[in-house]
Amino acid sequence: LILLQSVTICKHIFIDYKPFLCYIIIDMSNERNQYSQTGNGLAEDTSFELPPERKVVFYNDDFTTMEFVVDVLVSIFNKTPSEAELIMREVHMSGNCVVGTYTYDIAISRTNLTIQVARKNGFPLRVEVE
Repeated sequence: LILLQSVTICKHIFIDYKPFLCYIIIDMSNERNQYSQTGNGLAEDTSFELPPERKVVFYNDDFTTMEFVVDVLVSIFNKTPSEAELIMREVHMSGNCVVGTYTYDIAISRTNLTIQVARKNGFPLRVEVE
């Protein structure tokens, strides 16, 4: 099957740039598409992949207060105060620390929220997703 003027959005969806036309194509030869017949006559996809996980890393700086880092870890990353204290000390002593491992969307959301709150409070806290 050949589609002219199309772009691949993901493995199975092609969108033609002609106005209001959309083609959805399922590659049945793909080994990951395993379908089983259920009692009601509907096909059910029995295979799935877990989304990849990413690490959120805090980096030490000379301006962000330890109290602020603990507050962020408790309020945004749902750490207990004792866990937050341990993570903050690790960041302070070694220069960086993995705060948690999350799916990509959650890692990006929490990182962006942390940076936004830090800037609003005047801190240059560096947080990255790896």
